[in-house]
Amino acid sequence: MGKIFIVIGVVFIIIGLIWGIIGRLPGDISVKKGNVSFHFPIMTSIVVSVILSIIFYIIGRFR
Repeated sequence: MGKIFIVIGVVFIIIGLIWGIIGRLPGDISVKKGNVSFHFPIMTSIVVSVILSIIFYIIGRFR
């Protein structure tokens, strides 16, 4: 059980590092008015979706 938590933690750290790199791509919508801000990462969502689709496709081919 402990090894599973370590692996999950490492995966979250890797995801956090990758998210920091691709977190603000051109195409993301950011609106700031006064003390209210809104950020909709549409391009980042598309890139993450494509990457996850490729990863799951590769995993599926080996199963």
